[in-house]
Amino acid sequence: MDHGSGFEAVFLNPVGQAVQQRWADAAMTVAFEELPPVSAFPVVPGRRWGPGLWWSATTGRHVAAGSNAMRTQLMMLDRDADVTGLAGRPVRLLWRDPRGRTHSWVPQLFARRADGTALLADCPGHPDAGGERAQNAARAVAQACVDIGWTYRRLPPLDDVLAANLKWLAGYRHPRNAGRPGLAAAVLEAFARPRPLNEGAEAVGDPIEVLPCVFHALWHGQLTADLKTPLHERVLVSLRGLSSPGKTGGTR
Repeated sequence: MDHGSGFEAVFLNPVGQAVQQRWADAAMTVAFEELPPVSAFPVVPGRRWGPGLWWSATTGRHVAAGSNAMRTQLMMLDRDADVTGLAGRPVRLLWRDPRGRTHSWVPQLFARRADGTALLADCPGHPDAGGERAQNAARAVAQACVDIGWTYRRLPPLDDVLAANLKWLAGYRHPRNAGRPGLAAAVLEAFARPRPLNEGAEAVGDPIEVLPCVFHALWHGQLTADLKTPLHERVLVSLRGLSSPGKTGGTR
């Protein structure tokens, strides 16, 4: 890649007009996490899952998602306490190769971090997805991010069990699942020491009322459990920061 030619960014302004700007300038001034997709996610005939919207617990807004793999990665980032903003396909990068040919790529995901830096990412369903063009683009976009102190990654698919657990907990991410006043505090107190999920829920009250609050707290990382094994009624749950056998820490 001809680094001397630099990178350009194309994005939509608040009134939907396409803007092209020097990448380094755009990265410093544009709130990409607030922008719509610069181009629509493609609809691929025959696929079981097409483009849709993900409601983000981080931002309280919808994020465009183009595939099941991307939705799964959105779930992970939506729980990450270091992520403050999310967007789907908000920017197209342009660059020239040494022969003067123009290339472009639209990363699938944008995630703003608490320190102001950002992650651009693609969510391939398998390591070779997109072929040689995707691999070449990945190298170029990674360099564009390095130039400004950001990060680019091709995010690998999650383990099936972890993905299934996240999908279950994501169903309880909305604030309404925190329940009536005082319930969340009672739930946290019930798991002040590691104990089985059903035991802690029953100690608070009717599991039908309490379990949504427990799952909400697990999603937001106030409680933790081992999400690398299937969730079940006897899984050990504890307050974030406590040690329990086999536990993986929660995030957002």
